[in-house]
Amino acid sequence: MRKTNVKLVAVLTVVLLMAGVMAGCGGTASNDIKIGVLNEMTGGNATMGTSSANGARMAIKEANAKGGVLGKQITAVVADNKSEPSEAANAMTKLATQDKVVAITGMFASSNAIAASSVAEATKVPLLAVGATNPKVTVDEKTNKVKDYTFRVCFIDPFQGTVGANFVLNSLNLKKAAILVDNSSDYSKGLSTFFEEAFTKGGGVVLSKEAYLQKDQDFKTILTKIKALNPEVLYVPGYYEEVGKIVKQARELGITVPIIGGDGWDSPKLIEIGTAAALNNTYFTNHYSVDNTSPTSQAFVEAYKKEYGLVPDALAVLGYDAANLLIDAIKRANSVEPAKIREALAATKDFAAITGATTLNATHDAEKNAVIIEMKDGKQVFKGAIKP
Repeated sequence: MRKTNVKLVAVLTVVLLMAGVMAGCGGTASNDIKIGVLNEMTGGNATMGTSSANGARMAIKEANAKGGVLGKQITAVVADNKSEPSEAANAMTKLATQDKVVAITGMFASSNAIAASSVAEATKVPLLAVGATNPKVTVDEKTNKVKDYTFRVCFIDPFQGTVGANFVLNSLNLKKAAILVDNSSDYSKGLSTFFEEAFTKGGGVVLSKEAYLQKDQDFKTILTKIKALNPEVLYVPGYYEEVGKIVKQARELGITVPIIGGDGWDSPKLIEIGTAAALNNTYFTNHYSVDNTSPTSQAFVEAYKKEYGLVPDALAVLGYDAANLLIDAIKRANSVEPAKIREALAATKDFAAITGATTLNATHDAEKNAVIIEMKDGKQVFKGAIKP
């Protein structure tokens, strides 16, 4: 975490004291059903959080137009975690204990989702994370037990890291890598570890593993060190703001090798920051591609463009899928009681999501495909899909 843990600890202490009183209080006797939509609306991951929230709101709008759920309309209670773990815990607490939502969806950054999951467990209000891929989101790292009230609609980093490593080894046929990891991010640290494990197991060699922090601006010293090692590929599992600067500065230093990353790259801001030319010969693993030609996918793309005037990115699709899955769980539970919604989420199997048929497994993680995206002249180009 980039801020101290003091605020987060204080928030969680209050939550734990309140948990006995508030457990199961998410239901509502009013004429609507409140669902929390908690995202990175401002801060370093704002484009992703906004996309996720847009997708969720569109799903809820469509559901309401069809009559809502359990005879009631759905109200989205939107909250901002400001791209900070402590703020995620604060906002999650307010949604669960003051706004009295029946369940909460959202969040891309794993650090934010991990903080929010502690509140979900304390208040017993289900959390369905959208794009947070670190294993610690749904499994307690201290006890190694699955968190009862925390789920996610995306794949996890052991799978994503392996997909990235195998793509480098088998499709690009490259064996010597350098890794540049964001040491302030659970997501980046986890994904780099899983990539390295799969890459070395497959016969690759990691020449160097260098670190930076979110909000860093100048990466040329680290990149100069990496360039001297002559790697064949550079793996950068970070978020778009720093990644754009890293790619641009790498190209300025004459590093022409392929640069690979993860789903944290998926933002229009990446091209704005990194430039289209510098991003040529780069690739990243992702949850979805707008090149998906299925009728349901294309219908979603057109509806999203009509609603927001934008082409949806993967986070918009995941936000939409998560909200629809949550609505489906409420229907299957036939109840707005958080405990019954939790049971329905845990039983989710083959849900027809835009990102693909989604089953939530024993660790509350989604089993689904990943895709490889190539950046070419400022556009995302679909390279292929990989099954778990």
